[in-house]
Amino acid sequence: MRVRLGHGPRWVAAAACAALLAAGCLSACDADPAASAPASTSHASSGPGDTTTVRVLQLNLCNSGRAACYTGGDAVDLAVGLVHDDRPDVVTLNEICRDDVTVFERAMSAAHPTTTVAAAFAPAPNRLTHSPVTCRDGEDFGDGVLVAVPRSALAAAAATDTRPRSSVYPVQDPADPEERVWVCIDVRTRFAACTTHAASTDATVALRQCRHFLTDVVPDAVRAEEGIPLVLGADLNLSAAGSPGVQSCLPTGYQRADDGGVQHVVTSPGTVLRSRKVIDMQGTTDHPGLLVDVALPRP
Repeated sequence: MRVRLGHGPRWVAAAACAALLAAGCLSACDADPAASAPASTSHASSGPGDTTTVRVLQLNLCNSGRAACYTGGDAVDLAVGLVHDDRPDVVTLNEICRDDVTVFERAMSAAHPTTTVAAAFAPAPNRLTHSPVTCRDGEDFGDGVLVAVPRSALAAAAATDTRPRSSVYPVQDPADPEERVWVCIDVRTRFAACTTHAASTDATVALRQCRHFLTDVVPDAVRAEEGIPLVLGADLNLSAAGSPGVQSCLPTGYQRADDGGVQHVVTSPGTVLRSRKVIDMQGTTDHPGLLVDVALPRP
């Protein structure tokens, strides 16, 4: 895994969408995606009182080139447009190739010209070959996370306080040679942003991976015990209506917003989910996009 920093010119954001869903309706998030109210595309960096708002864009782009849902890179192109239009502070990516992260770094730097973009990528190991799963073009395949960090926040902390972390789950689906991973960027002065792509062929394994991440990884690697908020955007391959259901893997006090399917934005206690928008990816991938505004307590 690597962390790269970049910055770029301003990109003009697109026009706003309609009003936000009420925060109290978001923790269940079992509604059909078509019924979801869109979020504003012009969010403020600070909220009322002692909170600050972070916009999270979760995407599964099916960009390996090997799956039936692959559309020749069109999902990446559409997703880059979403970054320019909606200006997320955090982008979490599943089923991407390593070099896709560079594309999103440039897009986020253009959308947030007064920030530094931290990016991390975790390749998914192939248990049969003892090497990373590869995309059709030979690049490593896996998951990525990017965070636009205000330069004022970086100035207040040492460079080592923007740290990547990743690992392979100790439990895997024996029927699937692709081993599942998690990856985080720990912005010490603000929050930890993470993503993961849980097992897709065995819901029981997916549930165990979700529980391991939230109950074991988060307290140890993400320092939840120090009060650092967690923002997880992920394809957990667990739905609200499924059995097992996604809610059963959330510790007490955690909240989530979902896309009506298996993608979720999960946040730790003390945060507030302010809005949720499900985005039509126009057939470029087999998952919608999920855009969520999260209010974090100020450090």
